[in-house]
Amino acid sequence: MAEERDIPQLLDESPKIPEVLPVLPLRDVVVYPYVILPLSVSREKSLKAVDTALVENRMILLLSQKQMEMDDPGSNDLYTVGTAALIMRVLKLPDGRIRALVQGLQRVRVEYFTETETMFKAKVEPIVEPELTERGIELDALTRTVKQTLEKAVALGKSLSQEVLVIAANLDAPGRLADLVASNLDLKPPQLQEVLEIVAPIPRLKRVHELLMREIDLLEVQQKITMEARGEMDKGQREYYLRQQLKAIQNELGEANELTEEIQAFRDKIAKLTVPEEILTEIERNLKKLERMHPDSSETAVTRTYLEWMTEMPWGIQSEDNKDLKLAQQILDEDHDGLDKIKDRLMEFLAVRKLRPDLKGTILCFVGPPGTGKTSLGKSVARALGRKFARVSLGGVHDESEIRGHRRTYVGAMPGRIVQALHQMKTMNPVIVLDEVDKIGRDMRGDPSAALLEVLDPEQNHTFRDNYMNVPIDLSQVLFLTTANELDPIQPAFRDRMEIIHLSSYTLEEKISISEKHLIPRQLEKNGVTKEQVSFTKSGLKALIQGYTRESGLRQLEREIGSVCRKIARKVAEEKLKSRFSLTDATIQELLGPVKLLQDERLKAPRIGVITGLAWTSTGGDVLFVEALKMPGKGALTLTGQLGDVMKESAQAALSYIRSRSEAFEIDPEVFQKQDIHLHFPEGAIPKDGPSAGLAIATVLLSVLKGIPVKNTIAMTGEIDLRGEALAIGGLKEKSLAALRVGIKDIIIPHANLKDLEEISPEVRAKLRFHPVKHVEEVFEMALTKWTCPDRRGIGQPTVVKGKVTKKPLPKPTRKK
Repeated sequence: MAEERDIPQLLDESPKIPEVLPVLPLRDVVVYPYVILPLSVSREKSLKAVDTALVENRMILLLSQKQMEMDDPGSNDLYTVGTAALIMRVLKLPDGRIRALVQGLQRVRVEYFTETETMFKAKVEPIVEPELTERGIELDALTRTVKQTLEKAVALGKSLSQEVLVIAANLDAPGRLADLVASNLDLKPPQLQEVLEIVAPIPRLKRVHELLMREIDLLEVQQKITMEARGEMDKGQREYYLRQQLKAIQNELGEANELTEEIQAFRDKIAKLTVPEEILTEIERNLKKLERMHPDSSETAVTRTYLEWMTEMPWGIQSEDNKDLKLAQQILDEDHDGLDKIKDRLMEFLAVRKLRPDLKGTILCFVGPPGTGKTSLGKSVARALGRKFARVSLGGVHDESEIRGHRRTYVGAMPGRIVQALHQMKTMNPVIVLDEVDKIGRDMRGDPSAALLEVLDPEQNHTFRDNYMNVPIDLSQVLFLTTANELDPIQPAFRDRMEIIHLSSYTLEEKISISEKHLIPRQLEKNGVTKEQVSFTKSGLKALIQGYTRESGLRQLEREIGSVCRKIARKVAEEKLKSRFSLTDATIQELLGPVKLLQDERLKAPRIGVITGLAWTSTGGDVLFVEALKMPGKGALTLTGQLGDVMKESAQAALSYIRSRSEAFEIDPEVFQKQDIHLHFPEGAIPKDGPSAGLAIATVLLSVLKGIPVKNTIAMTGEIDLRGEALAIGGLKEKSLAALRVGIKDIIIPHANLKDLEEISPEVRAKLRFHPVKHVEEVFEMALTKWTCPDRRGIGQPTVVKGKVTKKPLPKPTRKK
């Protein structure tokens, strides 16, 4: 162990420097003249150099390395300006290292190196520092400034020994003062070497002053950081002290124990949250606000509820998507029978999301009659993706706050339904179905449809701001689906953000298949009945569908199946069921009573002034008879049956066309002046409107004016213009099913609707014959029993038989006596 020694005094005069000195390379230190410094020597060449110096004259050359990490530097790796030093003391350590105390003597410049295998030697030339002829006021000012700046550095926390300060205060030589200050600054080796190589004392002192001023700047910034950290610590300690005092006061008053526990619970939740900085700042602000409130105030309840919502939201939590398309196809097939085009579109949708998970895609809107599986399609999409499913019903919503949330200005305010769905699902990427968007209301409280524009717009919903939460919420990962029964009530801007997918009515065969696969098993399980106790035959299901339900979907059908199961369950419970009950068309009335719905029937025989039209309703297709009479009068046209403006205009257009062709049709023009015509659409309690009755109205008008019966085996749909052209219509599939239901197999359609035949299933097309027409006079030739158009005599019309166009004429009508 080395004994303690007093620091030797600086030498006033340097001894004579030999021409050749052993070299001691230094890694990260530079030694200046007149500076005493301890060195640790461990490298083999360095140890040899120290031994040689001790043997000769105790003088050694100290040179700094250009690269500190180099273990065995060569002559080119050393600076050529160094310090000749005197080895004052040496202490050999047990591990072979040497601790040497050296004092710098004079700057020297290396002329050349002589290297041996054991050490370096160098031929050196002493560098003589120029003497000052006279001291000017500038030098005195610079010297005083450096000394004062050094004292300021100590005041700012710079660690310097008192001996160094005393020596610096007594030094007037600028060169020695510069060397002393530089050796005590925390400079990097290149900066220390730069000062060493400056020979002139005044420029050297100026450079040291620049480095000292930079040190002062660093110390001031460091002190500022330290004070800020200490201030934060003092502030935290003060808040803790005050909070403990407040807690003691509240305990004495018997207040706020519960509130304090709630605040601590909120703090624990906050510590576990991973939220953006803006949201965390808002939570902290309201938490501090809650701490200052009285426990019984109404504002405390509002703030407490707000913090519960904020800390229970699933910030940053997302469920992982299932990317197995085969599994997705299997799920869609299990949940839904038929709907092949719809399922193909959904599979395309899922495939795109698999390839581009971050893609902001289209919002799908399922449009169709009630009970056709729109909402259940959303559930299937959620199952296929492996996400949670939420349903938000918007039917009858009038208040914009239902979407954007209520402002926190009163007790009972709450977030909008979108945020509630996220809170309930505990994930930020569920599948949310916005149900019944066509039934959204609008009044003085705002327009919910306009609020939904931001929700459904992929370019905006990543910063959706709920009025209650008052922070941006990212909805870009939510998969939104919407449902509607009709498109017309939906605002155009709202509809523009969605891709429309139409779901049509189920056919009889589809309903039977769905009943067997889904509805019957579900109702048997729900009512506790087994397949050994009741069976449903195809004839029984057909009778149930046709006699007890009339709908496009399946809801009433499922209710009737449930009614059958309940009645069987009662028989089982009362032990009155002797054997398995089989539901057939013969036994159905035993359980459900008389038939509730009388099916529409086609006309028994051709009649004058009565024609079979086809209509589309929200529950599917229907048969619509059009009746016409003429009577003495003044040429008025009377329309009854609660018709809308579109159908009234169709009737006027049809009558105008008949009048314009009265000469060709051999109709006396005075008929239109002396006869009134009455057009009636039965079931007057039901409103009727739409652009698809023009062909039927024109045909029934010609029938009553000419007295020619209309064939009872044909139905038609299509609009007419003033030129008699047949215009395209919609809902062809539903209308075709309605015609098939009443036993009509020949349907006249506009030629422009041939493309829509692909939407009709092959099973249905095989049972029907479609007759496309381009002009209403083609309809006259097909529908009237004794008519040949004067201008188109003898021209056969193309007929679509089971989906194929031929020149086969229509079958002749049959009359029933």
